[in-house]
Amino acid sequence: MRRLNFAKEYKKKIKEGLKRQTIRLSTSLREGEKVEVVAGGEVLGIAKITRVERKTIDELTDEDAKRDGFENVAQLVKALRRHYGRISNKKEVCVIGFEMERREDGQ
Repeated sequence: MRRLNFAKEYKKKIKEGLKRQTIRLSTSLREGEKVEVVAGGEVLGIAKITRVERKTIDELTDEDAKRDGFENVAQLVKALRRHYGRISNKKEVCVIGFEMERREDGQ
């Protein structure tokens, strides 16, 4: 089973269900695939990929930001630039939605 890795800072939001998507520069994940979700080296559980969509940074919305655990698109873009460095607003990214199906904490 493949892994979907996150920085430790996102662990709490994933556990609380506030982070239900991630944005990556590229992916080979497909809708319907099951993945092991890991944050800061800790296995959080198994998730199902619910969508994979390509958008440019300019096309990201506040709704995308909220599903990603941010208040608005400005915060989301700031985090993307912190993780990936200087990326253009025209850069295409992969928006990956996921739904936790089994949690390691039994919930």
